[in-house]
Amino acid sequence: MEVNANAPILILTHEFAPTKGGIATFTEEIARAASKLGRAVEVWAPQTEEKSEQNYPFRIRRLDLKGSQDLTCQIRLAMEMIRERHRLRNAILYLCEPGPILAMCHLQFFKTFKPAKLILTFHGSEIQTFYSHPGKRMAVNALIKKADRISTPSEFTHGLLKQHFPGARRKTYLTPCALRSDFAELEERSSQSSKRVHILTVGRLHPRKGQAFILNALLKLPRSLRRQISFWVVGTGKKKHGYVQELERLADKADFGVTFFGDVSTEQLEDLYARADIFSMTSVNYRKSVEGFGLVYLEAAAHGLPIIAHRIGGVAEAVSHGENGILVEPENGNELTEAFAKLIQNKELREKMGRNGRSWARRNTWLQSAELLFNRWDITIDPSVDDLDAPLRLAEGA
Repeated sequence: MEVNANAPILILTHEFAPTKGGIATFTEEIARAASKLGRAVEVWAPQTEEKSEQNYPFRIRRLDLKGSQDLTCQIRLAMEMIRERHRLRNAILYLCEPGPILAMCHLQFFKTFKPAKLILTFHGSEIQTFYSHPGKRMAVNALIKKADRISTPSEFTHGLLKQHFPGARRKTYLTPCALRSDFAELEERSSQSSKRVHILTVGRLHPRKGQAFILNALLKLPRSLRRQISFWVVGTGKKKHGYVQELERLADKADFGVTFFGDVSTEQLEDLYARADIFSMTSVNYRKSVEGFGLVYLEAAAHGLPIIAHRIGGVAEAVSHGENGILVEPENGNELTEAFAKLIQNKELREKMGRNGRSWARRNTWLQSAELLFNRWDITIDPSVDDLDAPLRLAEGA
C-alpha cells in the first residue's frame, strides 16, 4: 500500500518528558527528526502536572494515562485509538515502546481498525517479557505479522527479537540512538588542575545499572590509587528494594570520597561531566531486563570521557572497546578493578580515549533513523536473501 508523502505521523508513548529515561529521549528525538523532514507529527503521551510545555516542533496530545504499562493504561490508550480510528486510516501509526504495542494487541483483530502504515520499535527487555508470557507472545507475534516496518536501536536487540519472534526477521531495520538534538558542540576538554581522578556514573539506582559493581571494584584498588579518586553517583532509586541501602553501606566502607547527587538539573549534570575524568556504568542483565543500547554512554563519550562498562547487550555498540573505553566481562570484579587502575594511572590514555569518543558519539543521527522509518518506503529487504542476521540500516548519504 502506497503512503501519501504528507500522511501524518502519530507517535504513541507511555514515556515522555518531563519523564527522564532512554525511551522518553528516543521518542522525543525521533519526533523532532521527523518534523525536520517536513512531516506532520503528533505525539500522544501521558498527562503531566507541568502547566506549560516546551516549544516542540510537533503537536503534543496529553492523555489520561499513568505512564505505566498496566492493563488500565493499555485499555485507555486503546479506547483513544478507537475514537480516532478514522484519522488513523490515513496516518502512519508509530508504536515506539512496549505500552502502546500492548494496547494495539487488543485492537489488531478488528478489521475496521487499520492504520495506513504500522511501525513498531523494540528496545530490548520487553522482547523477553513478551516471549515469557504465552498470551502476550501470541498477540505480539500476530502484531509483528501485521506491521509494515519494525525497528531496533541495536544489532543486539535485533538478534534478540529474531530469536524470540522470527516473524520480524524480514522487516526489521536499524534505527541507532544518537546524541540529543540540543546537545551543544563542546570545546576540547581543558587539562584538569585537580590531582584527584573523578569517576562519574549516571543512571537510576537499580541492580540492573550496576553501581555496586563499580564501588566494589574501587574498594579493591591499592590504597595508593584509592587515595587519588572520588566517585560521583547521579540518579535516584526506590529504597524499598534495598539496593540504595546496599550502595550506602558500600560507600560507608570507602576510604575515598563517594557523593550521591540524586537527580540533578541539566546544567548541574553538564558541570559534573566537565569536571569528571572517567565515566562508568556497569549494567548487567537483571531478570528479564537487558541493556539494549545505553544513550548515557554516547553522552559521556561526547563529553570527552573514557568509559568503563560491562560487555553485555548492546553496550558494545555504544562503546568501542580499546578506542573510547574498556569493556569487561560482567561480574569479573578483578578485571573491572584492573580497568579502573589502568585509566586512573594513565592520564594520556584517558585523554586519547576521550578524543576518540567525541567522534564516535556523533557517527549516528536521528535524521537518518527518521528518514528510514517514515520516508524510505522504497527500501525493502530482498525476500530471496537468506542471510538476514543483521538488520537493514540507512547508509550515510543514502
